[in-house]
Amino acid sequence: MSAREIIIPVFVPHLGCPNDCVFCNQRRISGALEPATAEDVKKAIAEAAALSYIGAKRQLAFYGGSFTAIPQRQMLSLLNAAKEALDAGLIHSVRLSTRPDAIDREILNTLAAHGVETIELGAQSLDDEVLLLSGRGHTAKDVEDASRLIKERGFKLILQMMTGLPGDSDEKSIETVRRIIALRPDGVRIYPTVIVRDTALFDLWQAGEYSPHTVEDAVNVCARLVPMFEKAGIPIIRLGLNPTEELSSGMAAAGAYHPALGELVKSRITLEKAAELLKGAEAQSHVVLGVHPSKVSQMTGQKRCNIEALMSMYALASLKVKPIDCEKDEILIISLEKAEKT
Repeated sequence: MSAREIIIPVFVPHLGCPNDCVFCNQRRISGALEPATAEDVKKAIAEAAALSYIGAKRQLAFYGGSFTAIPQRQMLSLLNAAKEALDAGLIHSVRLSTRPDAIDREILNTLAAHGVETIELGAQSLDDEVLLLSGRGHTAKDVEDASRLIKERGFKLILQMMTGLPGDSDEKSIETVRRIIALRPDGVRIYPTVIVRDTALFDLWQAGEYSPHTVEDAVNVCARLVPMFEKAGIPIIRLGLNPTEELSSGMAAAGAYHPALGELVKSRITLEKAAELLKGAEAQSHVVLGVHPSKVSQMTGQKRCNIEALMSMYALASLKVKPIDCEKDEILIISLEKAEKT
């Protein structure tokens, strides 16, 4: 088999987190989730090691909760199990997720000594009002301070942000992106807000005190955010919640949940590029656009929505999309035939 990276997930459900963020339901359901132990770590690694991928890199990932805020004895137990596997060559790297206000130099020294390579911070926003209304329990400065410490210590830094939180706006999200870019993370995740059942946000929505951040809202703002990160050379690791059976079957009560949200955003960005390209096209023109073969569906749009939007925007007689040999993000006008005058 060809080389690939295997992620070995170990979930630390809401352990150590002192807050009940409005969008999160882990605290309310955590009674059904057993805290991870060193034995769980060893078992997960052993199961992954049994997979015979030639040249595969195995990364142990501690997900959920706030890893560096859990009781030190428990944290060290998990880290020691990870370090033992790292030293034995059973895994190649370790990553974890935590809160910005649960990072300091002492904690970073501990993580470095146990082979941690990547730290992911849930920033969510860099607007203090949004953070306060969302129950985050930390400030934008905490995010910036923790990020700088992580980078200075030589760890890879991943930052999470959300859009559509209480008190948020497109302009605030754009400013959050500007401030994230200034921190030079190694990657970002963008999670438009989804109203999950059994959360404080669900209660606020039911009471009419919060307006949902819809899929269309998310597509609109993310189509502005994504190019900012791309221009800065910062990879977007994930856009939108990973679709699950639970979310798709009703756990996501409202908000910006769509199993292909990332594709919708890319399609909208492509539409905007094409619209700029076609400026000046005469009404009733016949147009053929060329794109990379992998981008045909993005250019066409879901249910041909981009085709219909462009035809309406410029009163075109016809618009076709053809795959051509070009750069992946390139859109070219293959032909533009003006309407015959009568």
